[in-house]
Amino acid sequence: MSGTALWAVVLAASLGCYLLKLAGLSVPAAWVDQPWVARVVDVVPAALLAALVVVQAATAGNDVVLDGRLVGLAVAAVALAFRAPFIVVLLLAGLAGAGVAVLSG
Repeated sequence: MSGTALWAVVLAASLGCYLLKLAGLSVPAAWVDQPWVARVVDVVPAALLAALVVVQAATAGNDVVLDGRLVGLAVAAVALAFRAPFIVVLLLAGLAGAGVAVLSG
């Protein structure tokens, strides 16, 4: 991609982000005060974060991979389910992922 085309894409994306933000600020207050909007706003960030985590843990480029990252994620989920402190969750997930990477070569 040439430098001019890249800048055109950056400017178009910036304009799109600005217009999206402006559209969000232009929504009437009566729409935002509805209960279903509050429920959706509460769960959307968690859903987006979960989607990002899964994509990072299960893909490499355009390929789906099964490696130590998924094991680390599973160990972290189990540790969180048992309400382990966050540092313990990180250490267990890191050790499990590294262990699988070492054992699988």
